[in-house]
Amino acid sequence: MFDDELGRLVVDMFATMYAAEGVGLAANQIGVDARVFVVDCPDASGRHTVAHVVNPVLEEPTDRELVTEPEGCLSVPGAYGDLARLATVAVQGVDRHGDPVRLVGTGLLARCFQHEVAPRRDRLRRPAVATRAVAAARGGPAAGLSDARAAVSGRPGAMR
Repeated sequence: MFDDELGRLVVDMFATMYAAEGVGLAANQIGVDARVFVVDCPDASGRHTVAHVVNPVLEEPTDRELVTEPEGCLSVPGAYGDLARLATVAVQGVDRHGDPVRLVGTGLLARCFQHEVAPRRDRLRRPAVATRAVAAARGGPAAGLSDARAAVSGRPGAMR
C-alpha cells in the first residue's frame, strides 16, 4: 500500500482537486477504492492546511457544537445545501510513507475533514442537495444556493 503508486495517487488527487477548484477530495470520489483524502483548506483563523491522510479516522470531540452552513461536493457539481457539521474535529491516520498523522480542524477545515472522511455516509444526504440544486436552477426555493459557497470560505470553490 505504501509505495510509489500511492504517492502518484496522492499527487493526482491534489491535481484533480485543484483543477476542480475544490478544497478537499477523497479517493472514492474519483473511483479509486482506497481510504485516502487530500485537503487544501483554511481553518477558522484563516490558516491553510495542505495535507493528505491515508486510512483516516475521525475523532469527534465531547463538545458536539454543530454549525450549519452551505456545502457542496465535487461528486455532485453545482449542488449545494445546508448541512450541520461539528465545529471542531481531529483526524488521524498515516501519510503516504506510513508515518503517523494527526490534524485538528476548526471552521471550514473541520467541515472538510468530516466531508472527506465520511463520503459514503454523506451519500445519504447528496440526493437532497442535488434536488435543491435542480430547484435553484429552475428559480425555485433553493435559488442562490450555488453562490453560497463563497460565503463559507470567502472564495469560490469552497467545499466542492
